[in-house]
Amino acid sequence: MTTLLMSRSCGRGMHFTARKAKQRSIGMRPMSIDSQPPSAKQNLTWPKYLEIRRQKRRWETAVTIPCTLLGLAGGVTYFGSLETDATKLIMGIDPMFFYGGCTVACMGLGYLIGPVVGSACWRLTHRRTMGLIEEKDREFHKRIVKNRVDPTAQSATNPVPDYHGEKVGSLHQYRQWLRDQAKFRRKAQFNEQ
Repeated sequence: MTTLLMSRSCGRGMHFTARKAKQRSIGMRPMSIDSQPPSAKQNLTWPKYLEIRRQKRRWETAVTIPCTLLGLAGGVTYFGSLETDATKLIMGIDPMFFYGGCTVACMGLGYLIGPVVGSACWRLTHRRTMGLIEEKDREFHKRIVKNRVDPTAQSATNPVPDYHGEKVGSLHQYRQWLRDQAKFRRKAQFNEQ
């Protein structure tokens, strides 16, 4: 038997009464306060998380290419339609070179916006599991920070290997990343001594 709180309204305010309710055999169970929704009880494995991470990176790359081309097309369309006077310099630069540079800048802007748009599209398609993915992202980032090398020890002959772990997309690649970090650490220590 459980106790239910019932509220009823009367002319002067709300009144709460306690009423005993029987649990029926149709599967009614008392809810506990610390119970979590079913999605929170699920667990995301490392191989599945790294596969999802690789897919997200592919989405970002796939959207970057059209955004770059759209930026180039927009720059060509806009700056190509402007009338130019070769005798008037723009900031001390020939107008054709200036407009060409602005067109390349539009293409670069498309290249920079592409991963942001790709990530937003990916997030829209994976809304249900975003809580689990973000939790694993935090845990993965902690592992990367704990295991990465000190970048102050890098040199021209010994650059830092994938400092942020961006290219890790599977357990095999993560283990390889750990080996590369250890190799960098050994090279840095032996070069100093």
